[in-house]
Amino acid sequence: MLDLPAGIRRNRARGDFAFASVCSSHPDVLAAALGLARDRNRPVIVEATCNQVNQFGGYSGMTPAGFRRFAEDLARQEGCPAELVSYGGDHLGTQPWRDRPAEEALALAGTLVADFVRAGFTKIHLDCSEGCLGEPRQLGDATVAARAARLALACEAAAPDPSRLSYVIGTEVPPPGGARQEGELVAPTDPANARRTLAAHRDAFAAAGLAHAWPRVAALVVQPGLEFGPAHVDRFDAALPDLLSPVLDGFPGLAFEAHSTDYQEAAVFAELARRHFAVLKVGPALTFAYREAVYALSHVDGWLNGTPHLSALMEAAMQADPGPWRGHYHGSNAHDVKLMRHFGLADRIRYYWAQPGVQDAVAALAERIDTAEALPEALLQQYMPGADLPSRAGGSRFRHLVRARIARALEPYLI
Repeated sequence: MLDLPAGIRRNRARGDFAFASVCSSHPDVLAAALGLARDRNRPVIVEATCNQVNQFGGYSGMTPAGFRRFAEDLARQEGCPAELVSYGGDHLGTQPWRDRPAEEALALAGTLVADFVRAGFTKIHLDCSEGCLGEPRQLGDATVAARAARLALACEAAAPDPSRLSYVIGTEVPPPGGARQEGELVAPTDPANARRTLAAHRDAFAAAGLAHAWPRVAALVVQPGLEFGPAHVDRFDAALPDLLSPVLDGFPGLAFEAHSTDYQEAAVFAELARRHFAVLKVGPALTFAYREAVYALSHVDGWLNGTPHLSALMEAAMQADPGPWRGHYHGSNAHDVKLMRHFGLADRIRYYWAQPGVQDAVAALAERIDTAEALPEALLQQYMPGADLPSRAGGSRFRHLVRARIARALEPYLI
C-alpha cells in the first residue's frame, strides 16, 4: 500500500491521488476514519498537533507514544490493516511555548519532535513560523528554516531508521486548530514566496549538515486559496489558474500539503490533487459532524424519553471553562456568541467532549438509543435525514449512526 513518498510520486505523476490526513484525537472520529479506510481499502494519515499531543500530555492528555498506542488500538478494533495507516505530527515546533524565550521554546520543541519520532511517527511537520517571546508574530523565511533544520537534526538523532522519516515544511500555515479569525484575507500563496521558502529550507538543511535528508522533504504547506473561520467558509475557486504547480519543477519527490480544507465542496478535493496537493488535512469538520450526530440523537431521545437536550450540559461546561472558545468567538450580543459556541465552524466545542461529566452523559444517551424498544424511522429522519438505521442485533445503533455521519464528511477526501 502507498506510504507517503510513494503516494507523492503517484500524485506528481498522475494527479489522481491524495492522502486524507485526519487530525483529531476524538475516538469516534478516528474509529470512523479507520473503518472507512478499511472499507475502501485506502490509506489514511492519522495526525496529532503539538497542542493536542506533546511531552506534557497536551489537551488530549496523551504523549506521542500514548497517542500512537491509542490510535493503533482503535485500528485493531476496527479491523483496519496496519499497512493502511501512517502517523504524522502536525505543527511540531515552538507554538505551544511561544510565550517563552526562543532558546527555551526550541529546546522544548526539540524534545517534542524527538518524542514523536521515537513513538514511530514518520511524517513530521516542522513548523517554527510563529515568533517567541519578544519576537515578531511571524518570522522570516531564513529564521524559520534555520529552526526547522535544528528540529530536523533532533529527529534524525532520535529515529531508529532516519530514512523512514518524511518532512513537511512551510511558513504559510494557519494556526493549530485550523481556523483563522473572521475578516482575515485568504489568498493563494505567491509562487515567488513558495520558491523562497523552498530555497531557504534547502540552504538551512545544507548548513546544518542535513543535505542527505533534504530529499526526504516530502511536502510544502502552501495556501491554495481556501479557508474557514468561525462563521464562514472561503470556497476554493477552481476557475483560478494553477500558478503554484510550476514551483515543484525540479523537485520530483515533493508535493503540496493543504491545511484547513474542512467544509469545502466535494469536487474541490480532486481538483486539489490535480494541482499536486497530495496531503489534504481535515479535523474540525469531522468533530463538527460528530456534534451534529450527537445533538440529533439527543433530540430523538427527547421525543422518546423526555430527556433534556445535551446542549444544555454542553453550554454549562463551556461557560464553566471558557478558555477554549473565548478568544475565538465574537459577536454583537450574547445570543450570537452562544450560537457560535455550539455551531461555530471552528468547532471549539470539541475540547469539551473528553470531560468526564460530558462523557457520562453521552454514554447514557447512547444506552437509551441502543436499548429503545422502537426507534421510529420518521423520527430518526427528522433529525438525521438519509441515515440508515441498523437493527438492534447489529451492534450499537448510536455508534453506527454517529460514525456514519462522520464517515460521510470524510468520504469526499478518499479520491
